[in-house]
Amino acid sequence: MRRTTLRPAGSQPLREGRPDPVATGPEAPDGAQPSGEMDEVTLTFDDNRAAGLVFGHYDQNLAHIERRLGVVLNALGNRIVVRATPELAARTRRVLESLYERVRLEGAVTLGDVDGAIQESALQGSLFPQPEAPPSAPDRSRFEQISTRKRGPVRARNAAQDSYLRALRQNELVFADGPAGTGKTWLAVGFAVALLEAGQAERLILSRPAVEAGERLGFLPGDMRDKVDPYLRPIYDALHDFMEARHVERGLQTGMIEVAPLAFMRGRTLTNAVVLLDEAQNTTSMQMKMFLTRLGEGSRMIVNGDPSQIDLPAGQRSGLTEALRILDGVEGVARVQFRDVDVVRHDLVRRIVTAYDTHSRPTPGAPTP
Repeated sequence: MRRTTLRPAGSQPLREGRPDPVATGPEAPDGAQPSGEMDEVTLTFDDNRAAGLVFGHYDQNLAHIERRLGVVLNALGNRIVVRATPELAARTRRVLESLYERVRLEGAVTLGDVDGAIQESALQGSLFPQPEAPPSAPDRSRFEQISTRKRGPVRARNAAQDSYLRALRQNELVFADGPAGTGKTWLAVGFAVALLEAGQAERLILSRPAVEAGERLGFLPGDMRDKVDPYLRPIYDALHDFMEARHVERGLQTGMIEVAPLAFMRGRTLTNAVVLLDEAQNTTSMQMKMFLTRLGEGSRMIVNGDPSQIDLPAGQRSGLTEALRILDGVEGVARVQFRDVDVVRHDLVRRIVTAYDTHSRPTPGAPTP
């Protein structure tokens, strides 16, 4: 057994023996135990409070890492001992160092952050053995991030979110489809706010099918904003996460931030704007075509939806699923698909989505209902 003692990034490491190898393989299955040649690595964190946040309440973050990577972790005050194969020991070290850095910058980590650090560590491990990569190649050693004045830097938590943010930067029209809780709307709003603050867009236009089928808003009291506010609450919540409340209100008053029901978009040309259509699975084919053709000079469009939660009347085709099929391969259009494993809202939500997906799949040999 080889033992290595070191400190996280930012401190001078103390090493014994040969350098740590780098992990490139896949994650170990839940509950797997390390086998073969074993390393014992001790990490010492200078900040006791930050170390406690990394470990989690009752060491829940460490238990999560053990299950995901199949390693053995023992916390001793501000130290943690990692026992695993050389590859997994190196990967676990990167995960813990990443979480420690995040705590020092943001003050806390969640289980979603832990999962993101685990996925990011696999990305880092696959790059280290390739120093011959051209200087012009993008840096893939870290997930993509966005930054706003209020929130600061926000990094993608998994590979799907990383692909999503990269697609948003590179394309004028991006479709994101997948289950609830994967961060599609939240990251889209954060990206839009970052463009506004950087002066790369003049307006943020938010739209969403207000009711399940047909957007019948007349029975609701108040003006247009009063009618659609209840349906756009998730977008408002995301706006307040990334912007100060007074800036949100000022933007709404000046028109820099606009809330527009989908039915009111017809006939407009949207220029120099970031246009977000949320819950797009509940658009009709005609509505989706109308919306996509509103794109004007200097604008970007983001279309989000969950095809498994279509609320349209039976027999009516979803505009989202049709657009994904028709626009496949069109230049300037990107699609990012999220899966149940990409849910970051809560670990239980991930298990719920997985259970529903499993239930909806036809059983081989079973009669079709």
